[in-house]
Amino acid sequence: MSSSSTPSNRGVLIVSVEQPGKPGDELAKCVIGDVPEWGRDCLDELVSTLLSRESPFPCTFAVAAAKKNSLRFGFVDDLDDEAAWKPLIRILATYLSEYQQLSRDTSLAVFFPPDKEIRSLEEYNAKFWSVLQYLHDNDPGRWPAELPAHPEHPMWEFAFGDTEIFVVCNTPAHGTRHSRFASGFLITFQPRWVFEGLEPGSARGTAARRVIRKRLRAFDGMEPSRYLGDYGDEQNREWRQYFLPDTNDTEMPACPFHNTKVD
Repeated sequence: MSSSSTPSNRGVLIVSVEQPGKPGDELAKCVIGDVPEWGRDCLDELVSTLLSRESPFPCTFAVAAAKKNSLRFGFVDDLDDEAAWKPLIRILATYLSEYQQLSRDTSLAVFFPPDKEIRSLEEYNAKFWSVLQYLHDNDPGRWPAELPAHPEHPMWEFAFGDTEIFVVCNTPAHGTRHSRFASGFLITFQPRWVFEGLEPGSARGTAARRVIRKRLRAFDGMEPSRYLGDYGDEQNREWRQYFLPDTNDTEMPACPFHNTKVD
């Protein structure tokens, strides 16, 4: 994400990170776990991006979630050390145990420390899929019986804890597609439940897509990626939307995800 403007709604709880460590009372319900020393800047950047009036963020649902305090946040201390990813299992499981009590406008944003030197987009892409594979391999739940196992199926979605989840990655290497930029590696988890009532062909879904795509053009200064599509459409592959390339003429490699929970 790219905007660095001052949040226009100072009442949002998530902007009140006073110091690293245990979150204060105001922030406690928004953060799962501790806020590390590097965490405040990451939170401030995300909040500024979502609440910017000068450069409206494309996803209106994310903006609404920020205003409602229905976003949740977690922090992982190292992108390279797999042992440091273990808390992510608890963070995601905790969020999935409560998200339906928050709002239809909700998601979990998980921050990793900003790199001293920005890596290539290919390196971040590999890390992203490594994290998803790690979550899958360590998922205590089953793979949903009704969910296709192979990512090339149009009805496939990532899943954890028996919950279907749409995933988005933002990185410092996204210098052109601003809607996928963040100063540090960032993964956002959105349960498929939040999209109920927004199906292709529905009045709300059609209107939402029209608004979001218009805002994407303005925010990114380019046409929306051809990989953005509708869940279930025969030509759509959900995994392609998780980690978008930085330009519209870039081909995507094959999906590296391997389902280890089904035959």
